[in-house]
Amino acid sequence: MSTLSSSSTLAEIQASYDDNASYAEDDSTAKAAAFVTACRILLRVIAKASVQGGRGGFELHTDPESLRSEMAAANRWRSLRQTTGGVRHTSLENFRD
Repeated sequence: MSTLSSSSTLAEIQASYDDNASYAEDDSTAKAAAFVTACRILLRVIAKASVQGGRGGFELHTDPESLRSEMAAANRWRSLRQTTGGVRHTSLENFRD
């Protein structure tokens, strides 16, 4: 379950983004998922701030396309780890001579 929610502050969302940006270095699919969640929320916050004309008590200096690119990269990385990860065992149980 995500640590971010609709009641998360901008500072908490940005901290989650920063804390989980090392998902590949740490080889953590959980961190990649948290990073993607932070990207999604940041994209929504950016869209809301632009509609409000920058009002809302904060300024964002983040490029939405950059966030989308980072989110896509994390999703690809996580997808590869989930499909190729895990332990495989070889069995010769049904092998015939």
